Amino acid sequence: MIDDVSACILAARAELVAARAILNSEIASYPTPIASCDAQFNHLLAERGRVSAALASLDTAIFVPNPRSPTAAAGIESR
Repeated sequence: MIDDVSACILAARAELVAARAILNSEIASYPTPIASCDAQFNHLLAERGRVSAALASLDTAIFVPNPRSPTAAAGIESR
């Protein structure tokens, strides 16, 4: 099961990297001059931000509270 989850995460990462590359290409080839109120360009920037945030969340370690470490600041208790 862990291999299945790892494979899914790797596939998600690959798709997000591909999506970011497509968005970067579209942003780079967007016709200039670009007005600050250009809704289509701002949408591309927002989508790239969402994809980057999703990639970052895949790399972030998640804290899972338990009786020995109820908060992230509590550290690891040794017994």
